[in-house]
Amino acid sequence: MKKWKKILIGVMVLAVIAIVVVYSVNQANKDVVTVQTGKVTKADLTSLVTASGEIKPKTYANVGGEGFGKVVQLNVKEGDLVKKGDFLLRLENIQATADVDAQTASAGASEAAIKSAEANFRSTQAEMNQRKADLDRAKADWDRAKQLFENELIAKSEYDSRKATYEGALAAVDATTARLQQNRAELERTRSTSEQMRAVLTRTKDVLRKTTYTAPIDGVVTYIAVRVGENVVMGIQNSPGSYLMTISDMSLVTAEVKVDETDIVNVKAGQDCDVTIDAVPGKTFKGKVTEVGTQAVLRTSGLATSQTTTGTQEAKDFKVVVTLLDPPANIRPGLSTTAKIRTAERKQVLSIPMQALAVRTRKDLEDAQKEAAKKGSAGVTLAAAKPADKGTDPKKEEIQGVFVIEKGKAVFKPVQTGITGVTEIEVTEGLKDGEEIVTGSYKALRTLKHGAPIKVDNKAPGGAEDKSS
Repeated sequence: MKKWKKILIGVMVLAVIAIVVVYSVNQANKDVVTVQTGKVTKADLTSLVTASGEIKPKTYANVGGEGFGKVVQLNVKEGDLVKKGDFLLRLENIQATADVDAQTASAGASEAAIKSAEANFRSTQAEMNQRKADLDRAKADWDRAKQLFENELIAKSEYDSRKATYEGALAAVDATTARLQQNRAELERTRSTSEQMRAVLTRTKDVLRKTTYTAPIDGVVTYIAVRVGENVVMGIQNSPGSYLMTISDMSLVTAEVKVDETDIVNVKAGQDCDVTIDAVPGKTFKGKVTEVGTQAVLRTSGLATSQTTTGTQEAKDFKVVVTLLDPPANIRPGLSTTAKIRTAERKQVLSIPMQALAVRTRKDLEDAQKEAAKKGSAGVTLAAAKPADKGTDPKKEEIQGVFVIEKGKAVFKPVQTGITGVTEIEVTEGLKDGEEIVTGSYKALRTLKHGAPIKVDNKAPGGAEDKSS
């Protein structure tokens, strides 16, 4: 045989062998899944609820218009420190001052009228006492005259004279009594008029007072809405009055944030949190939850659900107030802020990466048990199925677990979880410290089956799908 033929036969044999080897390797690796793995470790976990909102003072007062008028004097500017009672601004008060002056004069006149009526009443009382004394004297004279007349010791003319004197004294007492009652009524009327005048004076003074505004609390003037020359109106029925300014007590500062309805059940008063302020980058401030809202508010409109008359599937939030323990000196109301509330903490607990968790239906795992039994490998240990609600299929019950590496295969183990950290989650049942588990990729975990052979490649770069996860 020629040499070139021998070489050709040798090449063909090598090619056939290579094809057989490649085919065998492909067949052997056909069902092998490439995964990334990690270890079950002990770590300190902190469960956080993140919410955004704005800085607000714990105590603040919006100064609103209480009367009508034009601003003629503005005594403060934004950023000024004021004490309770400090003068803020004044409205035009010419008419209000004139009304007070006129009413003060009327009240003075009514007081003088009372004094005059009291003098008349006392004078009439004195006259009444004199008339009663005259009546007693005239009666005594008449009684003596009657006795003397009966004994024929005096003439009848004398008797008639003393009788007439007595009757005149009696009539004078009746007339004085009537005049005394009249004077008493006049005194009461004058006093009532004086009280009415004082009430009107109080009202006019109140109108005058409402032209001068003072600070209702100690704090900082954080916003002024009016300028000198602008008109101010008071609120009428459902129409609010003019908004003048806001005074904020910045000695106690809070962050008012909105917490998603899915997280609010974990938030409680007294929990610690870290607060960051957009205007103060690079710094974190400590705080405590002091108020937890009980009424949901709509995310788009900010209205409480109790204010809406129709049902809605719109996302809802709850207001949570966080008090800053050591706020910066230059903080201002309205600054955007983010609060990370620590809702739970665990020390040295078993933890795994959150992406390692997988969910499979009971039917999928039971099928895996049957397949493992045929191959003689370990099956999945499942808890008894929960009592199914009427009309539901127990086979569709979802079971949470992780894939553990055992003898080159991925074995599904159901687990119970606890608190969730930033990237890891606590495992309370189902795993042991140091066990190797499948942590990726997302694509592999989504389709991985119990008992599937695997290939560990922790250096393999994640695909686009993994990045998106």
